[in-house]
Amino acid sequence: MMEGLREALAYIVGLGKEAEVPKVIEIAGKTYCDKSLNRYGKEDLADAITANTLSAVVDYIKQKQDELRDSMILHIESPTQVRLYSGLLNEKRRETLFKTNAIVNEFSFDKWYDQERFLIELQANFIDTDDLKVIMQVAGNIQAGTTANYGDDGVSQKTTIKTGISNNADVIVPNPVRLRPFRTFHEIAQPQSGYVFRIKDDNGKPYFKLVEAEGGVWKNGAMKEIKNYFEFELAEELKQYNITVIA
Repeated sequence: MMEGLREALAYIVGLGKEAEVPKVIEIAGKTYCDKSLNRYGKEDLADAITANTLSAVVDYIKQKQDELRDSMILHIESPTQVRLYSGLLNEKRRETLFKTNAIVNEFSFDKWYDQERFLIELQANFIDTDDLKVIMQVAGNIQAGTTANYGDDGVSQKTTIKTGISNNADVIVPNPVRLRPFRTFHEIAQPQSGYVFRIKDDNGKPYFKLVEAEGGVWKNGAMKEIKNYFEFELAEELKQYNITVIA
């Protein structure tokens, strides 16, 4: 009885050990393994350094040439993201040495803001331009109780603003407006775009919003400007260290 039990246990243990051994099989000319394996001896890759400016990338390339590979790629992925990659390594992988993400404004387009919040957001998130001043003048001088005077024909709007201590005036709401929000790296000129400026009345109080009117065309221009920035700041290094800039 005990002998049979020992044999049964030994058989079960043997099955367990056999199950631990990876099995490699070939199906239709392809090689498969029934276990998930971690390979030893593969080339270690560095963790990417992170930053928030374009100048940080320039400083790294200029001062840490010993860390660069034989060939590198500066990939401008978007108006807010740039990565410095190595060329293809022996195993067809790339090493990311540096990545930078722009700090941009937090203004929400196509969202209604009350008067005070709208004025604060405009000052915090946009470059001062003539059109911005006009919008702030209109938004800042609308008084409670005049919202019933809003006019809207679907294309343009008319409202009443305060022009003095006791004087009011009807004005056409400017549309479209050309503005420069902070939405890419600060080392390059912030792209200008067109926006639709809208006003509405809500329980006797004015609310405002800006709607993008160009479908994101500015992104291509911003990425081109980032590429121009690197080609100017790293004119020698791009050739010397075989760095390709793509956008």
